[in-house]
Amino acid sequence: MWGAAKHDRSSGVHRPLTATALVLSAAPETFAHSSVDAHELVLVAVDHCLLWPEEMAVLRARVSATGGVSEDRLLVMFSHTHGAGLMGLERAELPGGDLIGPYLDELADKLAAIVRQAKNEMRAVTITYGTSRCSLAGHRDLWDATSGQWVCGFNPQGPADDTVLVARLADFHGKTVATVLNYACHPTTLAWDNTLISPDYVGACRELVEQATVAPMFFIQGASGDLGPRDGFVGDVAVADANGRQLGHAALAALESLAPPCTRFEYAGPVVSGAVIGTWKHQPLSADARREKAVWRQRRWIVDLPYRSGLSTPAEIDAELAERQAAERAARAANDESLARDCRARVEIMTRQKIRLGSLPVGPTFPFPLHVWQLGDAIWVAVESEHYQVLQRSLRERFPRKAIIVATIVNGSIPTYLPTREIYGTGIYQETIALLAPGCLERLIEEIAKQIEKWVEGGRQKAEG
Repeated sequence: MWGAAKHDRSSGVHRPLTATALVLSAAPETFAHSSVDAHELVLVAVDHCLLWPEEMAVLRARVSATGGVSEDRLLVMFSHTHGAGLMGLERAELPGGDLIGPYLDELADKLAAIVRQAKNEMRAVTITYGTSRCSLAGHRDLWDATSGQWVCGFNPQGPADDTVLVARLADFHGKTVATVLNYACHPTTLAWDNTLISPDYVGACRELVEQATVAPMFFIQGASGDLGPRDGFVGDVAVADANGRQLGHAALAALESLAPPCTRFEYAGPVVSGAVIGTWKHQPLSADARREKAVWRQRRWIVDLPYRSGLSTPAEIDAELAERQAAERAARAANDESLARDCRARVEIMTRQKIRLGSLPVGPTFPFPLHVWQLGDAIWVAVESEHYQVLQRSLRERFPRKAIIVATIVNGSIPTYLPTREIYGTGIYQETIALLAPGCLERLIEEIAKQIEKWVEGGRQKAEG
């Protein structure tokens, strides 16, 4: 996964990679709020970085065919761990690459199996949302004054969204049957010195939460394009585990703070006890209030976003690749390991960019898919690509009374990063490989916000009526 690594194969497993399926289906009382074909969504969380478009399409088709779910209702969400290798079929000739094809076949079969299992084990639940804070994530756009360049590393002066959003899914007896954890932080604790397959911090976090709740945890990576672990890019798996426990404890704090299902915390009146005490109690929601919150609606649509100008042609990519490969061979012949490592990393960057450019639809714009749905008082947003944190910060600031879950790298990441407008031209990695024009992230935020506002205004008018 890392161009700077000196090894090609893993030496073992730190923690197993995990896949989790979450099937959501509307209760009958919500049908009035949604179209007939909108009554089911299948979410699959996978401990991998991402898949290229070709591998992604094959995986989704196989899971759909054998898992009993329509492709348009299947959303594959990647934890984005960088400790799991890059599973691209173009790497078949590299050491260990012959294992990638069979592994992807097995992965599809396992995902289809857990989807079927989740569908068979469905039950009625109430979803309760809450938040806490965790300082695991730090800003990672850093100006290196010594070398005179922008680098991807911890910037203690930069803003970092520390929101931990949790959802508890409980049955009507109050038992937790699953939890959802949404947090934005690149799983890049482990880097080129690590030789073990690993889910990075997500593994220890999941273990802690699942032990405490005795229920599966579904992890959703947030808008983390400019966020990564403060303590990261290391080879010590103990650091990844410590980062994971930090997030896990923050998630458990949020879960412990949640009210019982189907209740509202209300002022219950004064009690004279020396001082006059103002008491509060968790009161059951009325039948009307519960019906009002039983909302299920969704929208899928395409936003055409312009490509950035000056994208390399295939011929230019091939020429630069050949140049980088020749430089690597020369460095190795001269026993210059440091230069050889840098050249190898550049070769890896160019190889990946060639795949991305070759996957782009022909034309001046990219058809960017948006998927937004409302479950009760919460809004769920699913987008592909790696978005800067302003995506989630902006939406949560605009709609403070709604729990907003933001899932990125959904079904892949063809356009790569979506940085903010002002990042373009800095030369930082995230910007140099971005394929869409400046302003595209801001436009997506406005498109999503307009849809949420439409739903919020509609609910407000109904309540006032």
